[in-house]
Amino acid sequence: MHPPPIRIISANDPPEAFPDINSVPAEAAGLVAAGGDLSTRRLLYAYRHGIFPWYEQGQPTLWWSPDPRCVLYPEAMHISRSTRRFFRKSDYRIRFNSAFSEVIAGCAADRPGSPGTWITPEMTRAYQRLHELQWAHSIEVWTTSGLVGGLYGLAIGRMFFGESMYCRESNASKAALFALCHVLQENDFLMFDCQVESPHVLTQGATLVPRQHFAEQLAVACNPGAPFTNWPEEALNISDLVRGRPPHALQ
Repeated sequence: MHPPPIRIISANDPPEAFPDINSVPAEAAGLVAAGGDLSTRRLLYAYRHGIFPWYEQGQPTLWWSPDPRCVLYPEAMHISRSTRRFFRKSDYRIRFNSAFSEVIAGCAADRPGSPGTWITPEMTRAYQRLHELQWAHSIEVWTTSGLVGGLYGLAIGRMFFGESMYCRESNASKAALFALCHVLQENDFLMFDCQVESPHVLTQGATLVPRQHFAEQLAVACNPGAPFTNWPEEALNISDLVRGRPPHALQ
């Protein structure tokens, strides 16, 4: 049996050229389309409609919408007892949007056992533009020695689309996600989109939902589809967050 044909789009096609994700057959394994470009208009349209780019250097731009979809409801974020103990004694400070370029570079760097990256220079430039327009954001973990981990993604309306995370010290990426979920809860966000299932995010409370259900929730969360700007202006102490104390700003 031949796989179903994939929608091919060109850089001249409008963002609306993507197919409805609910019409994508199961045999496509989540692949929605190929081609196009990473313009801001196309990316924002794609995310609002449950589609994201994911490809490697040398491949055409590939657009995906997995079924089921892996999501994390902010209130369901889970960390183990041992991680909680680590955070209580930790000096990790969480900052927002102060080192976006450094975080995306950290996520793009080679990792042991996983050479190469899908965060190509073209992708980096595209998300840097989104950051400059207040659509893309970084959540950073700092110590006295500097930046030790973080994550980045897009916030549209009450929806956060996670793209990638990394850490250079123990539990740093978990600290970034934990702090982000705190901010998302405080601002009535509906979901954190993990995109693709992995054991790492499932152990932290993520769950799988049917693509159609995800699309229905997305239509609510991204309406109105304005950028989110209510980020903490000062660093937050992870030890305060894990104890449930009101987070105080650090100078």
